[in-house]
Amino acid sequence: MYKSLLLSINVLCVSIVWAQSPAQSKLSVHWEELTAADFRDAIARAQATCLLPFGILEKHGLHLPLGNDLLNVRYVALNAAQQEYAVVFPEYYFGQIFEAQHQPGTVAYSRGLELELLQETTAEMARNGCKKIIIVNGHGGNNSLLPYFAQSQLETPRDYVVYVLGIMRGGPGEPKHKSDPATDMHAGESETSLSMIARPDLVHLDRAPQESGADQARLKGLPEGLYTGIWWYARFPNHYAGEGAAATRELGEFEAKTWINGIVQAIRAVKADKESLRLQNEFYERSKHPLETPQ
Repeated sequence: MYKSLLLSINVLCVSIVWAQSPAQSKLSVHWEELTAADFRDAIARAQATCLLPFGILEKHGLHLPLGNDLLNVRYVALNAAQQEYAVVFPEYYFGQIFEAQHQPGTVAYSRGLELELLQETTAEMARNGCKKIIIVNGHGGNNSLLPYFAQSQLETPRDYVVYVLGIMRGGPGEPKHKSDPATDMHAGESETSLSMIARPDLVHLDRAPQESGADQARLKGLPEGLYTGIWWYARFPNHYAGEGAAATRELGEFEAKTWINGIVQAIRAVKADKESLRLQNEFYERSKHPLETPQ
């Protein structure tokens, strides 16, 4: 009798846990980890919202890995997607990095291929149900490429929307920096601190002081606002800007949390967005007959 009672209680407890934990809650946020059947459920649960974390392969001083931008942006994107469910596309590092071609390990694709591959990728994501695609940028060298790509989506009609979300590491309450924020731009204190959280096993902090990340200001004679593509090499030929040795886990934890929260908010906003696609369709229709657009 006693054993039967215990068995009944155990069955009841399992039933309650199962009822409170539907199969959907077990869905991975990783696109590549889902089965084909689970992928359909994942798209439904994500409300057709998918993330494309966007990194690069380039030198990051002497102390961080070549894929640091991709590793960091995937860390925050995956953590955000687990808080507000979204499907996260596999590793993507086909961005703009011409300015680092002189450094070993850099993979710089031609500008035409960069745009064509990104267009094909987003189109394939959309064909598979991702009608709301958030490109989460993790590399400063993409700051011009990605907004241009998003703008170019107006070229032809599409049944999906592309959003671009930039790097969001800093904010109110941020721990005091030890280095100069003006040159803390690449593999410096901030980025290294985040890497100490995302992939501490790949951070070689002892190597950071072995190379200079100082601004060499070799184009200081040009007026502000006058742009030339060689500006980064002119300032930071070592492809390192800042002081990585100043990094701390405290700063890294703050920056990781800030970025993750920013992505979570973006996912929620995109899920609720019903205007962007409607306005895109309205624009496409009007663009067929511009002379009929009210003036």
